[in-house]
Amino acid sequence: MRPISIGNVRIAHPFVQAALSGYSDLPMRRIARKYGAAYSLNEVVLDKSVLQKGKGQKRILTNVEEQDQPVGGQLMGSDPNDFAPAARMLADTGYNVIDINFGCPVRKVLGRCRGGFLLSQPTQALDIVKRVLDAVGSDIPVTVKMRRGLDDSCESERNFFAILDGALEAGISGVTVHGRTVSQRYVGPSKWAFLTRVKRHIGNALMFGSGDLFTAKACLDMMTETGVDGVTIARGAIGNPWIFRDCIALANNEPLPPPPSIIEQRACITSHFAESRNHHGDAIAGRLMRKFGIKYSELHPLKLEVRGAFIAVKTPDEFQDVLDRWYDPNQSYPPVIRHDGTGDLVAAGASITSREAAG
Repeated sequence: MRPISIGNVRIAHPFVQAALSGYSDLPMRRIARKYGAAYSLNEVVLDKSVLQKGKGQKRILTNVEEQDQPVGGQLMGSDPNDFAPAARMLADTGYNVIDINFGCPVRKVLGRCRGGFLLSQPTQALDIVKRVLDAVGSDIPVTVKMRRGLDDSCESERNFFAILDGALEAGISGVTVHGRTVSQRYVGPSKWAFLTRVKRHIGNALMFGSGDLFTAKACLDMMTETGVDGVTIARGAIGNPWIFRDCIALANNEPLPPPPSIIEQRACITSHFAESRNHHGDAIAGRLMRKFGIKYSELHPLKLEVRGAFIAVKTPDEFQDVLDRWYDPNQSYPPVIRHDGTGDLVAAGASITSREAAG
C-alpha cells in the first residue's frame, strides 16, 4: 500500500469510495472514512442543479468540512456551457477534485444525453472536459469517470479511446474506468482484461479501476491483474464500510480482519443513523437510512428477516426499533459469516492471513 496523488491532491492509499447517486452523501463519507477510506466522491450532481440551486442542492453541496477532505465533486450534464461554471462553483464550495461523469447507465440519464451517453459523442465530451479544465484546472485537479463504451461495438471502442486520449492530452489528472459497457448497466461481469489494455495504453497516467469490487480480495486482485493504480469501490461499500479496513489490511500483508460482530454492526449503523439525522433532519433521514439498512442487513446472520424489517421502515423511530430488535447486544444470534472472496466462509472471531485470502 502506498500513497498516490491526483494532481496536487495526495491520498493515503489507493482504495476510494466511488460517487454513488443517492448514497455517498456526507454521512456515508464520514462513516467510510471512519473505517479507512482516505478519499471519496460526493453523490453525482447535475450541473443545472448547481447553477439553479435546485432541489437537493443543500443535501449534496453543503460546504465541505475539513474532516471530509480530500473529497471529489462529481458532475453530470450534457451542455458544455453549464459544466464549466458548475465545476467552478463546486471548486469554490471546497471540493478538492472535480470528476466528470461519462459513465452513468441509468435510462433516464441516457435519455437526456447525459452520463454514459456522452461516450458516443467524443466531440461534445471533449468540449466539456476542456471547458472544465479552463474553469478550474489551474486550481484543482480534474478527473473523468468512464465505462468501457456505450456497447461492445468497434465504434464504441474507438469513441472511448478518442475521449480518453483527448482528455489526457488536454490535461486531466486521472481517469476511472468501469469494466462494463453502458448498455450492460449492472448485468454481467466487468471485463478486467479491458482495464489491463487501457492501463498499458496510457502508461504512467493515473488510472482507477471499477466494477465487481465487493470484497477486499477483489480490490487487490484488480490492482494485481490489471496494473491500475487504485480502485473505486461503489456498490461494495454500501452497508459495508469495513471493506476499506479490509483492503488496507490485505495491502499491508496483514491478517484479514474477521467480519464485524453484531455489536460492531450496531455501533456502525447507530453512528451512521445519527450522522444522517443530524445532517438531513428526521424527515429525510428516515427515508434515506431505510435503503442503507437494507444494505447493512447483508452482513447480519439473519439477513432475510432483518432486510424485511428495514424494508418496512418509514420513520426514524421505526428504524431505531429495528436496531433495538435485531442488533440487541444481549441477544444470542448465529455466528456472523461472510464470504471472504475465495469461496470460503469466515465467521466473526476467526481470522485468515492475507496470503491465504489471496489464494
